[in-house]
Order: sequence, then structure tokens, then C-alpha cells
Amino acid sequence: MNIFPCYTHIINPKLKNIYLGFDEHGELVIKSPKVSIEKIEKLIISKASWIKKTQIRLKNKKGQMSHLNNTDKMYYLGEASPLELITMKCRPKLELDKYTGFKLYGEEQDNQIFTKLANKFYLEQSSKYITPKVEKWSKTMGLYPSVIKYRKTKRQWGSCSGLNSICFNTMLMKLPPIVIEYVIIHELAHIKYKHHQKDFWDLVESHCPNHKSLRKQLKEYV
Repeated sequence: MNIFPCYTHIINPKLKNIYLGFDEHGELVIKSPKVSIEKIEKLIISKASWIKKTQIRLKNKKGQMSHLNNTDKMYYLGEASPLELITMKCRPKLELDKYTGFKLYGEEQDNQIFTKLANKFYLEQSSKYITPKVEKWSKTMGLYPSVIKYRKTKRQWGSCSGLNSICFNTMLMKLPPIVIEYVIIHELAHIKYKHHQKDFWDLVESHCPNHKSLRKQLKEYV
């Protein structure tokens, strides 16, 4: 009987230690220098409880990228819409019908293709949806970013550089609109305050009084 969870092992000679992480599906990913399989398995056994608890926690988070089947859903603006797989001879494409949900077309229903199309969808929608809201809040707050960028990131919903360039995680498009607006206000506030001290939070609260509850909602998503 196999007691080990499924995992992907990535060998990087530049690494000095072994690192455990999880991909967007909650699957275990191990990164390490070249080591024996015995050493990897020994580490997995020693971390078995943590791995199981973390995978359960990730599974329960909203916005997980789904493995493909006809019961899957895809998150957009806080709503989990059905994902319908339509097998037909055409170039792979992902579309959103506001009445029936997402439709994935193509000859092959492949997780890698789906992930690529989903990432493209969120990137395109980020620019269309978030940019006007940044412009609105910039006028309200009197704080203007030098550049607005969008890319998929693993750990940050948004960031503001020392030169006031703001980057938003494209996965924001999974979140409810009110939570997206909190992130926008948060990053714009960093134009004035490059820290998370009292002055910063006072500015955020003046424009978003319920920011504490919205920050909790952020933690519900992946």
C-alpha cells in the first residue's frame, strides 16, 4: 500500500535545502538539490501530518483551480460558476456566458490547457475591470500610481514599489468586488505610506471602514 501522497519533485542544483510547497491544485511540490529518493520519502513521512492538514485547508479554500470534470466550477467576482466541457474540433477556448457559466471548448480536455486559458481569462479581465476602479480611487484618495501592472503571483494580492508602480495579482478576479476594491485602496495607500504602521491603516480605514472583515475574506481564497 502506498502511504505517500502524490507529489512533484523539482531538482534545482542551486538549492541547499529541501522545500515543501503546494501547487494551485493543492498537490505537494518538493524542490531540492539532487538528493536520494530515500531522503525525500523520510521527509514526507516526518511531515505527513502537516502535509495532510495543509492539503485539507487548501482544498476548503475558495478559488481553487479545478481538475477537469463536468462537476467543476470556476470562480469569477466571488461567484462559483459551473464549468462545462464541450468536446469539439476547434482551437481550445474558454468563454463565460453570464447565464450558464464557463464553457471550455476543444478536442482534448486537458488540465494544462485549461489552466493556461483560465490564467489568460483572468489577466484580460483584470485590465478591463480593475484599471477603471484604480482610476476612480486614485481621484478619491489623491494618490496616483506611476504604472499599473497585472500578473499572476503566488503570495501577494497586490504590491506597490518604491517608485509607486502597483502590480495586482490577476487572481483577484476570483474575489468579490468589494474585496477587490479593498486591495486597490490598500495598494494606493502604499503610495503615501511604505509600511503597515498606524498612519497607513488610518488612511485605509478612512476609505474602507470594514477593511478588517475584508482582510479575513481574502484569507478564504487561494
